[in-house]
Amino acid sequence: MPFLGSIEIDAELKRYYEARAPYYDAVYDKPERRADIADLKALLATQLRGRAVIELACGTGFWTEVIAPVASRVLAVDIAAEPLRFAKLRPHCDRVDFREMNAFDLSATLGQFDAAFSGLWLSHVPIERRSAFIGGVHRLLRPGAIVILIDNSETQLKDFPIVETDLAGNTYQRRPLRDGSIHRVLKNFPSEVELNGMVEDCAIEKSYRALDNFWLFQYVYDPA
Repeated sequence: MPFLGSIEIDAELKRYYEARAPYYDAVYDKPERRADIADLKALLATQLRGRAVIELACGTGFWTEVIAPVASRVLAVDIAAEPLRFAKLRPHCDRVDFREMNAFDLSATLGQFDAAFSGLWLSHVPIERRSAFIGGVHRLLRPGAIVILIDNSETQLKDFPIVETDLAGNTYQRRPLRDGSIHRVLKNFPSEVELNGMVEDCAIEKSYRALDNFWLFQYVYDPA
């Protein structure tokens, strides 16, 4: 299958989520997902309370709205301007520092954090860029920081089956939007083994939880 370079993948994802931003949150309204989402919201509110949090690929701010009231500080970044426009209108988000920024290009000037969170983003990270992505996040974390990643389970494949696989093992879906356009979207489904391997040398207290429609991977950053 053809292989898309990193720049092309970033650009395609940006176009897709810019166009989808006005109705992106509809994905969370599906009845079969509500119980999972309620559990995840409760967990985030507990685990991130009182922490300085960096949120990667915050999109329209669905999860930011949950984190902002309990965190001591929130920096939320996304590569696309249109989703950020909606995120800034969320309740409880007036103190959030929103930045239009590529999650692969995090500057040390952003400061240090004791928590990192990303929702439904790691699945869009090419396999060959996972180490670079997570390494960039870790450079902004204090030792002992908590990291929480959540994403879609393979249940999502019922709506969007895999249509292509590239030479690196990345999988792709074709997703229609309401304007009639069709987008080629990179969407991986990392296993628990892959997730543990991604941070095997820099994490302790690793925990994986499979829900009906999502998975959650949590660990404590331990550079020693």
